[in-house]
Amino acid sequence: MTLARDEILANGALRGRALCLAYTEAVDAWLTGLLAEAAGDDLGGLALVAVGGYGRAELAPQSDLDVLLLHHKRGDIRSVAERLWYPVWDAKLKLGHAVRTVKEALQLAADDLDTATSLLEVRHVAGDARLTEELAEKARGQWRKRSRRWLGELQRSVEQRHDRAGEVAFLLEPDLKDGRGGLRDVHALRWAEAAQRVLLEGDDATLQAAYDVILDVRVELHRLTGRPGDVLTLEEQDDVAAVLAGGDADLLMGRVAAAARTVAWTSDETWRRVGSTLVGPVANAAGRDRDLAPGVALRDGEIHVDVHADPAGDPALCLRAAGWAARLRTRIDRGSLDRLAERTPVFPDPWPPGALDALVALLREGPAAIAPLETLDQRDLLVRVLPEWATVRSKPQRNAYHRFTVDRHLLETAANAGAVADRVARPDLLVVGALLHDIGKGYPGDHTEVGIEVVEHLGPRMGFGPDDVAVLAEMVRHHLLLPDIATRRDVSDDGTIRLVAEAVGSPLTLELLATLTEADSLATSSAAWSSWKASLVRDLVDRTGHVLRGGELHEVAWSAFPGPEHLALVAARRTVVKGEGDRLTVCAHDRPGLFGRIAGALTINGLDVLEADAHSRDGMAVSVFRVAGLSEDRGGWTRVVADVERALAGRLALEARVAERARTYRRRRSRAASPAVTKVVVDNDVSSSATVVEVRAPDAIGLLFRITHALAEMQLDIRHAKVQTMGPQVVDSFYVCDAAGGKLTDPGYLGELERAVLHGLSLTTPG
Repeated sequence: MTLARDEILANGALRGRALCLAYTEAVDAWLTGLLAEAAGDDLGGLALVAVGGYGRAELAPQSDLDVLLLHHKRGDIRSVAERLWYPVWDAKLKLGHAVRTVKEALQLAADDLDTATSLLEVRHVAGDARLTEELAEKARGQWRKRSRRWLGELQRSVEQRHDRAGEVAFLLEPDLKDGRGGLRDVHALRWAEAAQRVLLEGDDATLQAAYDVILDVRVELHRLTGRPGDVLTLEEQDDVAAVLAGGDADLLMGRVAAAARTVAWTSDETWRRVGSTLVGPVANAAGRDRDLAPGVALRDGEIHVDVHADPAGDPALCLRAAGWAARLRTRIDRGSLDRLAERTPVFPDPWPPGALDALVALLREGPAAIAPLETLDQRDLLVRVLPEWATVRSKPQRNAYHRFTVDRHLLETAANAGAVADRVARPDLLVVGALLHDIGKGYPGDHTEVGIEVVEHLGPRMGFGPDDVAVLAEMVRHHLLLPDIATRRDVSDDGTIRLVAEAVGSPLTLELLATLTEADSLATSSAAWSSWKASLVRDLVDRTGHVLRGGELHEVAWSAFPGPEHLALVAARRTVVKGEGDRLTVCAHDRPGLFGRIAGALTINGLDVLEADAHSRDGMAVSVFRVAGLSEDRGGWTRVVADVERALAGRLALEARVAERARTYRRRRSRAASPAVTKVVVDNDVSSSATVVEVRAPDAIGLLFRITHALAEMQLDIRHAKVQTMGPQVVDSFYVCDAAGGKLTDPGYLGELERAVLHGLSLTTPG
């Protein structure tokens, strides 16, 4: 069997389902021979039955071999089983096996969901076929008889599995089998279908096509890695893409995302219907039946399109229906959805009257808008509203900082913006700008520049006037401005505020960008928006807004950092080291190397610096670090604070201890598709009083210590520092002065500075 299996796996022409079938047939033939050898000529009352993936004839290269040895009162069954199992184990195959009578198998299936579902997929392999037929028929009858109970349990198991495994379509490293939208969701729907009719016309073919895409990837993953497992890691995506997508990993992941979204949408729709039948008659949460808008009505808790309404002559009908589905937290009924999909044309130029208002109303429903928008997208309606949407549809973002595909990220951002749209003077510009801020990622070139061009053409088509289109273009142009400046520059520096004010240009644009920043960050990842970052952005917006409204810089204070408690420490000229929550605050007499000593002490304690902020004034320096990895089992802050104090006193061999830790510990981090680059940029224009040194590099153990050690070696005083970890990359900015307190202007000095920092980075151990 080993030789036959190796030949099948080596056959590059066999992929996906074809490979599974070839492998299944080879195993069938092998086991048939083994059973004959084990039982002799007497196969009466004895059957070998395949279950699970083997029962579906979907043996992937590293799948378990799940079999059931059925018998009818055979006295020699134990010895037959042993003679059958041992050759399988000798072949190094993972075997899931059981010996049962039909009655015993049915008894176990009566109370266990996994056993019950496994018997829905039995397939005869060898022996007495009548036993297999009896088991299959009775198992399905027992399943249907208890369908109400099993459907409830099955639905709960689907929800629990989704919570554990997450999304297939949107995760950077998806679980192809158990994730939401994965293979197991299709299995669950098939099991539900065996209990009662749950799928609608066309669902089966749609599911099968999506299923085959994911199955192809799973099979290739197993073949390439030579090990079981269904999580498609970044490290393996390129290799799988080389076989299935011509080497284009983005194309591969786009196919996976599209297929998974189809499975997830169909699964969600089906289980909503199943759930409504299980709970029985209940009060309609959406309210009584009534007409809602021209051509749109509420009927039996669902949004219906009036039979006399004509989507061909009223393209905005799909947006009105989706808007009411979001507002009432319900769905568009499938018949209406089919009519919309069949008859809605591509939106004309300009859009029909009321279409823009309908889109804005839909987006302003916030997170409730995502489900109906996904529904429109599943039926190719969203691309008829916005043909540009096709370029970002299911487009992956293969880096650890983004959790969603581009299109889902845009929907999430727009939903987040819609939830807080009342904060701004122009909610329409906010939600539309949020929906389109990354639309350029679907085209070649710089996504911001391309996105501006797209919006400048799309805005007038939608119905916006020239001034509004200009604002939308500025939202796209500067959608990263506020978070970049707040996290990488000193918001207390007058030069920073002038730079932002000149770029933004108006209080309205600033207000829109501030809200877009929050919505965009929340849609990016959990690490992209923290209370720290929110505070920095808020201070930047407050100071910039004051200037844009005609005020003077000195008239507005900043509150994010340093706070009043820090200023009190500076005034008292006290040295304090305090750890609380996820933050370490250090106030000490300023001197070269101070920031680096603190960073070194954190490194040797195994703490990751997520963010850091530092200021110096009046001969004192205040540094605040937000960290991850603090362990109470290892003494918590007590041990860390003690080491920081020893480091400040020069009583720790930091250079040696950081190097030792880097050699001993290596963090496993997901490898981004485009590895983080190493770059040192020096800027003498952004600040009026200091030289800004920005360092971008892959995250590594001891990296912050190495950078600051290099700055200290060059006799530079860090007046202000901003540290941020973004997935696998860090972006650190340091406002530095020379020994005389001035900027660095000598080209030779600047060259040596860059040399020192790059050398320090070369000594780090990438995570």
